[in-house]
Amino acid sequence: MPMGRPVCRRRIAFQPAARVFKPAGIPGRCLDEEILSLDELEALRLADLEGQYQEAAAAEMGVSRGTFGRIIETARRKVASALVNGYSIRITGGHVTMTEYRRFQCSECGHDWNVPFGTDRPEACPACKSQSIQRVEEEAVSAGRGGGRGCCHRGGHGNGGGRGQGRRGARGENAS
Repeated sequence: MPMGRPVCRRRIAFQPAARVFKPAGIPGRCLDEEILSLDELEALRLADLEGQYQEAAAAEMGVSRGTFGRIIETARRKVASALVNGYSIRITGGHVTMTEYRRFQCSECGHDWNVPFGTDRPEACPACKSQSIQRVEEEAVSAGRGGGRGCCHRGGHGNGGGRGQGRRGARGENAS
């Protein structure tokens, strides 16, 4: 049986504080779920939240632009399926390695964000495009900590298991 190329580890600089999202008012055991890998979430963050072009986002994740395109397409399809069909979304797994990052803050709007070590200094704030930005001085921060947003940052989130691609039924069986 022919074997494909091994999957290279994708660099991610973000760990989600919450690993499961579900429709309100429906017990999780009654829902099918989509499995979103950590690298798929990272692709969504870079492309859709930060607005990076695929080439820049691919470089940040350490993959080719074509691979990034496939990752983001799969991630968007899974999120759309969950929203349209009322599934829960579980974030876990993937072939990933955490990067360390530098933190920057905008003097104009107060937005703060992280940039992986080894990349250029950002030219402008991704939120308001102001060039009045500065690096927040702190030791090299592990990417598992939050970027200064939200009310709490839970620790102890590992890379998850290597489980699943796609949707699972409410009891864990594969759904077709």
